[in-house]
Amino acid sequence: MTHGTHDSADRPIFLGIDGGGTKTSFLLLDGDGRLLARHTTTTSYYLEIGFGALRALLRDGVTETLKLAGVAPEQVTSAFAGLPAHGEDSALSADFDSLLAGALPRAVIGNDMVCSWAGSLGGDDGISLVAGTGSIAYGEWQGRGARSGGWGEVFGDEGSAYWLAREGLALFSRMADGRAAPGPLLGLVREHFQLAHDLDLCAAINGDAARSRLAQFARLVSAAAADGDTQATALLGRAGDELAALAGAIARQLALPADAQVLVSYTGGVFEAGATVTDALRRALARDVPGATLIAPRFGPELGAAMYAARLAGFRLRPAT
Repeated sequence: MTHGTHDSADRPIFLGIDGGGTKTSFLLLDGDGRLLARHTTTTSYYLEIGFGALRALLRDGVTETLKLAGVAPEQVTSAFAGLPAHGEDSALSADFDSLLAGALPRAVIGNDMVCSWAGSLGGDDGISLVAGTGSIAYGEWQGRGARSGGWGEVFGDEGSAYWLAREGLALFSRMADGRAAPGPLLGLVREHFQLAHDLDLCAAINGDAARSRLAQFARLVSAAAADGDTQATALLGRAGDELAALAGAIARQLALPADAQVLVSYTGGVFEAGATVTDALRRALARDVPGATLIAPRFGPELGAAMYAARLAGFRLRPAT
């Protein structure tokens, strides 16, 4: 998906790249925060697509985005790419850092948690919670930064869409077995997968268990909760508790004063479940980070990536939209 406006005036230009488990967004803004071009493509999770494909995806995306705006690479003042799994394998640090070498004169690679933080909090001090395909938290306070979570789906990512899907499918198995009372989730999963027999879910999931695809089934848990399934609602509440724990860990790492008033915001598909998640999160924050105020995100992570690119060049970017 692409969108662009041709505007080649001589002024600062910032490129933000927000990677993720489901999609990767490229956003080109001028120094006044006006949109010059947008391009969207598929996942940039290298563990799923491979490092070679990641490099090609980023370079092709940069080329397409700049072409839409009629901008040459040397006209880009600063670029920032936030990518999933960045910083989680020391042996790959140099490979990550070189992903855009030669494609842009000034580009920095980091973790996609930074995009969500910069966007949701508008670049102000505070804690950002990300609950998309995976889960992670990032916070900054008086020049210090800290990360919590983001350990991956095998032994982490609590509160994420992947975690919610896995827990939801486990709840279905308990309902199907009689280990848990049946609820609306039982019928929703049977209908979604067109199961002739409940055990056919094993083949449907185990034969096609890519991280990003499995995470999409989290919406079945949200749908079941909306239909009055109390056990599915409890799962969404647990997601809120897990995400609050991430925020609490950030507060401890940053050594926030006990009376610190800290903003906490959020991004990611899990929050599409609405108040069931955010109310649980707010209650848990009151326990884990007493001075926290939960706010709706000011901007999305795509804008956050461009805002952070501007920050790296010494600019304070305020997007026009």
